[in-house]
Amino acid sequence: MTRITDTFAALRGRGEAALIPYITAGDPDLDTTFQLVHELARQGADLIELGVPFSDPMADGPTHQRAAERALRGGTSLARILDLVQRLRHSLTLPIILFSYYNPIFRYGGERFARDARQVGVDGVLCVDLPPEEADELKRETDRQDLDLIFLLAPTSSLSRARTVLSRARGFVYYVAVTGVTGARATLPPDLGEMVRRIRAISPVPVGVGFGISSPTQAADVASAADAVIVGSAISQLIETHCDQPDLVARVGEFVGSLKQALRDCTSLEHAPLPNTFSKSPL
Repeated sequence: MTRITDTFAALRGRGEAALIPYITAGDPDLDTTFQLVHELARQGADLIELGVPFSDPMADGPTHQRAAERALRGGTSLARILDLVQRLRHSLTLPIILFSYYNPIFRYGGERFARDARQVGVDGVLCVDLPPEEADELKRETDRQDLDLIFLLAPTSSLSRARTVLSRARGFVYYVAVTGVTGARATLPPDLGEMVRRIRAISPVPVGVGFGISSPTQAADVASAADAVIVGSAISQLIETHCDQPDLVARVGEFVGSLKQALRDCTSLEHAPLPNTFSKSPL
């Protein structure tokens, strides 16, 4: 059992979906990230995703790309992010997941990374460009340190592919809500709920949904079918817009609090009907 597993079990007992906000570590600086993580926790975040900034992202849209550029200009590195997690662990117990591309981990060294991540209090690792077939080396090290290595599924994943990914899953599986890169969207695919329901039916771990979710209403719709709602770009946009203003942390906290309230207002996952806007999927 890990902190991630324990958190999902507790939420499941209350009939709630998890809220997982994402922020890029070091945007606009690491001290502000420290304050933001505490505010996210105070506003009801259940898990935190800390993004490791990378110069050549593939899955990130313009909002996250600019966030990574700001963080890298400020000197943010994987080593400094691990130091940040260690500082956070003096006062926070909620699960922390590092969202990274493989290059920073590879350069740091897989064995060293897993060991150091575990020692400072990281709970899970999501390596966005490392599919299960290429993850043996890193998974061996994360398993040894009892870290959850989290894999992704996409709308284009076949049922056979989903079973392959799920057979190696730990912590939860990240279902990408849309084809394309990250970014807040006005609408989500109409068949998203049914797609998630079908994945949950065969998954040994909880199913979190991210990419595109940008409002409390969207979060609530996704929560009626998923075990977790992941929101990133909408938060990064707030940070970008207000990064020079003294109320930055409060504004982000207010938004995350509204997301959490929407999830709390949802019906129990055990009995929640799919929203009427969701239609059947060919999966």
